[in-house]
Amino acid sequence: MTITGKEVEHISQLARIELTDAEKQKFEKELSAILEFVEKLNEVETGEVEPTTGGTVLENVMRPDEQTSQDLEGKSAELIGSFPDKKGGWTKVKAVFD
Repeated sequence: MTITGKEVEHISQLARIELTDAEKQKFEKELSAILEFVEKLNEVETGEVEPTTGGTVLENVMRPDEQTSQDLEGKSAELIGSFPDKKGGWTKVKAVFD
């Protein structure tokens, strides 16, 4: 399958890429070569080939989303108490943005 200059121009407009006439001729040849290669690949019999998903059979190991500690009472007071500058249950920290 060959790509025409008009099709290259249309593709460049879709991609919002401005091409010179020399670039249009270059891409016309290159895109045609790519499509010819894909046509050759389509001729290959792949019915017996098992699809791959990245070349590995490993799976993610996930732990259940559970609370790990029941002893959360008093933790916030302990944390707030350790801050040097605090007021009414709030902590004051340095500004990140001016």
